[in-house]
Amino acid sequence: MVLPSWALGGSLVFVFAIALGAVVYLDRPGGRWGRRVRSRLLLGIPWGTLVSIIFVLSVYLFLQDGLSNWSDPLVIPYRSWSYFYPTGWLTSGFAHASPGHIIGNLTSAIVLAPIAEYAWGHFPDERGTQSFGSWQTNPWIRAFLVFPAVVLLVGLATSLFALGPVIGFSGVVFAFAGFAIVHYPIVTIVGILVSRVAGTVLQGLLDPIVVATTSPSAPSAPSWATIAIQGHALGFLLGIVLGLFVLYRRDRRPNAARLLGATVIFGVVQGLHLVYWFRGGGEYVLFRGPGVALVVILALLVTLAVTASERRFVRSTTRRGVALTLVILAVAALAGPAIIPNLAVVENADLGEDAVTVEDYQITYDEEVLNEMVYVGEIELFGESTAVNTSGVIVTSEDREIWMTHTSKQGLEFRGSTEVKVGGPGWSETVPVERTGWTPTGNESVYQVAVGEEERSVFASEEKRASPRIDGRSVSVVPGDGEFTLVVAEGDNELGRTELPAENETVDAGGLTFERDQAADRTVIVAERGDTSVEVARAERHGF
Repeated sequence: MVLPSWALGGSLVFVFAIALGAVVYLDRPGGRWGRRVRSRLLLGIPWGTLVSIIFVLSVYLFLQDGLSNWSDPLVIPYRSWSYFYPTGWLTSGFAHASPGHIIGNLTSAIVLAPIAEYAWGHFPDERGTQSFGSWQTNPWIRAFLVFPAVVLLVGLATSLFALGPVIGFSGVVFAFAGFAIVHYPIVTIVGILVSRVAGTVLQGLLDPIVVATTSPSAPSAPSWATIAIQGHALGFLLGIVLGLFVLYRRDRRPNAARLLGATVIFGVVQGLHLVYWFRGGGEYVLFRGPGVALVVILALLVTLAVTASERRFVRSTTRRGVALTLVILAVAALAGPAIIPNLAVVENADLGEDAVTVEDYQITYDEEVLNEMVYVGEIELFGESTAVNTSGVIVTSEDREIWMTHTSKQGLEFRGSTEVKVGGPGWSETVPVERTGWTPTGNESVYQVAVGEEERSVFASEEKRASPRIDGRSVSVVPGDGEFTLVVAEGDNELGRTELPAENETVDAGGLTFERDQAADRTVIVAERGDTSVEVARAERHGF
């Protein structure tokens, strides 16, 4: 007997409830634990964390239409494309690309944000202050307004200074970690492990039993090339700077060895060392060694900024001041390069008459065109250039400053089709894209791409010739206008042409007879002349 998913998920909740009950019975947290938490948080609850998480979840459910389509939210209009598209940079720090994306960020936030909120506290720590002496010290305002407001500001900062059209709450999550790590280094590292466990437990609740089979996958970028490293690092440093500000006001210093070790561990485990660049044509370069060195240098600067003495060694400059200045300069170095790309406008948003138009969007397919998302003027540095080409399904919007490769050429070739979901606040529309093709025997594929419900043909590859010859005659497959044509030639002289035969039919051209046949679960075109019969083309097969 197989138990239903809800029963398996419920049993998991039951097991955790028993474990939690045992801890409560053994350690009596209502005493020491409860007093410590209530001394820092209003009623012992991280209200700011809860408000922030509810806000992020609401963006996904209502603005991105995740409530009606949880697995396929509206994503494209909520990326930070440009300063000239406010909807994007106002929302990208809180919107998400998929259920896995939001679940991963929120499980991490549930663990890390309370540590940061506990470190800051709902009750003021400065001597001579009273909890209700002013609005700045009012615990209700600090819990329900100030903390969520800082979360919003950090989210906007990670969006405004993002290098590329990022999306997601992870920049703020890294800021939580940065703030927490300068106050409680070891607890923060433990929190990272706990967040991993929380994510696994949540997956166990949502999908208690997973059945998987061995199957091929579509070509894709390396996993490290799908991470917004710059946004993560920027959020982490912003959190550190905010944490340093609070530490200085309270004149507290954590242990230097713990802080240095925790920062290095966090940076490596969370992938801040994965510095990479996109070369175009599906090629990426990873600067792993230099990235690890940068993480160690950052950890050293943070440690000095927190723990170094105030002793002057150059006139009025202190060791701590120098380290803090270098940390702030690191923030500027991360944020600064994003300003020029975000000020740029899309110059080639018009994809031509063949593109499918949906409101202000245009959708087409093209190959070896300049990637306008990367290009902001040709800049070369360390042998890399911003002038790179791209091939695939392209989506643009002049009104929103959008230019993106939605699906790569390799990805569409593998899958055969994809869907582009475009829209804005209050509306969305899904546009299908389909690739069909034939592979001439002994040659590369010939294919066409159609976009939209009306299957408008927007791209056709070059014709290709099959290797076999029959009585000196060659056969080429020619794509165009949504159809495929067989051209028979002898040398440079065309003898005839015809459309592909339908199922169980034959057609004649140039002295050859063509028949469509089904062989080994794949459709083939066979050419015949007299007693000679050869395969000249085979239908593309996708998903293999």
